[in-house]
Amino acid sequence: MSKNDIRVIKELYDRFNRRDIDGILVALADDVAWANGMDGGHVHGHEAVRAYWTHQWTLVSPHVKPIAFRQTEDGAVAVEVIQSVFDLHGQPLSGQTHGLKDKTVTHIFRMDSDKITHFDIQEDLEASRPTMLE
Repeated sequence: MSKNDIRVIKELYDRFNRRDIDGILVALADDVAWANGMDGGHVHGHEAVRAYWTHQWTLVSPHVKPIAFRQTEDGAVAVEVIQSVFDLHGQPLSGQTHGLKDKTVTHIFRMDSDKITHFDIQEDLEASRPTMLE
């Protein structure tokens, strides 16, 4: 995991939180496999990621804050994030609405030549917290 990998991922979160879909796609490989956190499985490629997020943003307003980064044994970048989900009026969703609420999850990024090639969501955190890297 390089400092550049961390920079790319931090910029991705910033762009996601600003709903800058074109800025997000710049960081993704053309054939990226992206975890579909709402329906399960993965979407593949830029247009599928665009459609997935564009649709998601018509239903809810998520915000994701990265709090720690670490490299996994197989070379991926694991990012511990606080995920908050709001309705379209900015009100926090309760745990009963869509099954969503503030929670900590781990995002797993696989990268090649400064592009994200694969993204997964790990719901259960490991016992040890990742080390924060700046």
